[in-house]
Amino acid sequence: MSDDLVMLRPVLENDLPMLEQFLMDPEATGEFQWHGWSDPGRWQRSWAENGLLSDDGGQLMVATGPDRLGFVAWRKVVTSRNSYCWNIGIQLLPKARGRGVGTQAQRLLVQNLFAHTPVVRIEAATETGNIAEQRALEKSGFTSEGVLRSLTFRDGQWRDVVRYSVLRDDTASADAPGRLDSPPATLKPAG
Repeated sequence: MSDDLVMLRPVLENDLPMLEQFLMDPEATGEFQWHGWSDPGRWQRSWAENGLLSDDGGQLMVATGPDRLGFVAWRKVVTSRNSYCWNIGIQLLPKARGRGVGTQAQRLLVQNLFAHTPVVRIEAATETGNIAEQRALEKSGFTSEGVLRSLTFRDGQWRDVVRYSVLRDDTASADAPGRLDSPPATLKPAG
């Protein structure tokens, strides 16, 4: 893995096979994200439609230099008739875990969403047993809001999750190492 700063960039067509690992390979996905096999063609279909970037959410690659390490994602959560927030998530390959990559990538995603959308709130959730992700979210500026009981079904049982949020005002003085390659809102899929 390169020692370059963590960066986020749009997904390219040649990234799609790597993303498919997260739908087809329990080892790559990791304990807290494996929910069984899923349709690997969904990445290709979504990429062909909109480059995995839309008004309702998207995915960006997490990379250091030429190394693809995983992706971050966000989706719109409607909170009332005239407002919404973002819910974010991250998936990293095993080689990128435990190195601070997730913290940097999530911090960059938060900065990007606050810079380019009018939301005041970004939220995330992780299983209560996923201590590494809880630490990464806290280091990224998120605040724990509490435990939601039996919210997600994985590996034969219902799991509790910890809900986190970060507000626009919370990030006013935050500085993140890393960079965004080209503003994602202006990019279209190649071809």
